[in-house]
Amino acid sequence: MASRQQGDDRDEIVSAFEEAVNMTAGRLEKWLATDESRSVGQSDGGESVGHASGRRIVELLRTKKADLSDDDLAHMRKVTGYVHRHVRQRPSGDVTDTRWRYSLMNWGHDPKR
Repeated sequence: MASRQQGDDRDEIVSAFEEAVNMTAGRLEKWLATDESRSVGQSDGGESVGHASGRRIVELLRTKKADLSDDDLAHMRKVTGYVHRHVRQRPSGDVTDTRWRYSLMNWGHDPKR
């Protein structure tokens, strides 16, 4: 019974992640290489939290579901929560060139898609 529950949880986490992350691994990787991507997010002088998360998301998108670790699933849950919270904070007007959109894109979600 416990393994069935774990399997259901895994499926729910992966499904929610796939819904929240609407950028492909290649597109996200290309985005993370831009100055705009590096210009946003909380940082202690190094790489921002969101940028580091973006690199991890690229790896997760390229990992087979069966090979996901508990740590991977925990990060997927974190990404899903961040995207859902941030989307609700959408500013008014055109968001194309905004720090809000850039931050979301670092987390694998492009609100313009």
